[in-house]
Amino acid sequence: MKTGIHPNYRTVVFHDLSADTYFKIGSTIKTDRTIEIDGESLPYVTIDVSSASHPYYTGKQKEFSKEGSTARFQQRFGRLIGSRK
Repeated sequence: MKTGIHPNYRTVVFHDLSADTYFKIGSTIKTDRTIEIDGESLPYVTIDVSSASHPYYTGKQKEFSKEGSTARFQQRFGRLIGSRK
């Protein structure tokens, strides 16, 4: 490999603030912060969302009725439309 053209690839600690979870992952991200984990001083980056807190990965996403949007509308507002007759 050519020297001096590649980014510095190293182990970085990412901290998901919403789930209070730490991930040690190889990355080229630049940061001035460090954290002490397992007796090592590693670069430290905070993030808002990760696989530990994202609704898609945790299974807590909002599920809609299988009937469709028309059925949901009728279920919510059908009694109001029917009472005007």
